Amino acid sequence: MQFHIETMTCGGCARGVTKAIQSVDPAAEVQADPPARLVEVKTNAPREALAAALTAAGFAPA
Repeated sequence: MQFHIETMTCGGCARGVTKAIQSVDPAAEVQADPPARLVEVKTNAPREALAAALTAAGFAPA
């Protein structure tokens, strides 16, 4: 699944996004592209759970 995160602008942000996603699913594969503000996630976790974790971490998906 893919998320657009307007506030992810650097590598530090990408690490925060990855940490938030992996707090829901430690086995999730996360590929973040800060310049495009896109995150590709391979996981079995529900999208809603990931979106909630991202929002709580300050990276609300658009």
